[in-house]
Amino acid sequence: MDIRTNLAAEGYAAARSAAAPDPAGGSGTLGAFAAEFMRILDRGEQVSMAAMAGEADPYVLVQALSATQTAVETAVTLRDRVVEAYQEILRMPV
Repeated sequence: MDIRTNLAAEGYAAARSAAAPDPAGGSGTLGAFAAEFMRILDRGEQVSMAAMAGEADPYVLVQALSATQTAVETAVTLRDRVVEAYQEILRMPV
């Protein structure tokens, strides 16, 4: 067997294991970001409903809505960067 073929096979095997799905259920960083994002949105919704019922302090409502706005702006910025990177990849010559 040619040594170049052997190196190519080893490289292919390493690439397959690197691209294999994570059995734990996804990447830790992105999963943690999504969980934190949903927690912030749920908190903002709960405080908003409590404020409408007259049970929440307006200061807490402003804090929750500000955190929600920041989380949504961060998610939109992240989405825009991903789309921009994807479009840049599409523009690459083959």
